[in-house]
Amino acid sequence: MDAIPKKFQPEASQLLRAMPYAETQQECAALKQQFHQRYHHLFPKAGVRLVTFCQFPREHWVHLRTTNIVESPFAAVRLRTTAVKRFKKVENATALIWKLLRVAESSFRKLKGTELVPAVYAGARYMDGRERPVSPHQRLAA
Repeated sequence: MDAIPKKFQPEASQLLRAMPYAETQQECAALKQQFHQRYHHLFPKAGVRLVTFCQFPREHWVHLRTTNIVESPFAAVRLRTTAVKRFKKVENATALIWKLLRVAESSFRKLKGTELVPAVYAGARYMDGRERPVSPHQRLAA
């Protein structure tokens, strides 16, 4: 959004916000193409990379749509960074940070579709949130 002037931002942000909520990868790609057609010739630096979430299980889409997963745990740490700078030993500061993260962990929301994480890690392919079969030839290439 930084590459787009403020007068174009409301319409551009509406298109960008619609992309992760598209039901299929084709719908998302169509929105991306629409954004590209409207703004790329005016603002070439404005780029979009919001199509890859379709390549994960549909249960995980809720978590992929936000950066809050990364930001929330470190909010507690950020509040106390000035106190951490006062520690004379790095080990003590590290222990405090780890303890803060462990306490914050107790309030984390559980990941939906946790049973799918091993499959995603192993390289399972998804299209529009549904697992697509991988041929033995593709497995060997991976």
